Amino acid sequence: MHLEPGVGLGHRRLSIIDLSTGQQPLYNEDGSVVVVFNGEIYNFQDLVPELQALGHTFRTRSDTEVIVHGWEAWGEDCVQRFRGMFCVRALGP
Repeated sequence: MHLEPGVGLGHRRLSIIDLSTGQQPLYNEDGSVVVVFNGEIYNFQDLVPELQALGHTFRTRSDTEVIVHGWEAWGEDCVQRFRGMFCVRALGP
């Protein structure tokens, strides 16, 4: 679970990819971006080297981690780079 004023995120995981370190919520390096995700990013292995070249550090082998680093690198347009099964819903005013 992740709780902060105005938002709470919870996740119960079906472990398929990265059984040992893919727990969620999943955070970026400094904890400023957090995600819970139910879906699959099929091309995550192709995106990891590109994001690492931009300076991002990966702590898992989970497809979910490309979401937080992709958000940092490409903003909202990150979803245009992802191939998989997911739905986009941004929270905010």
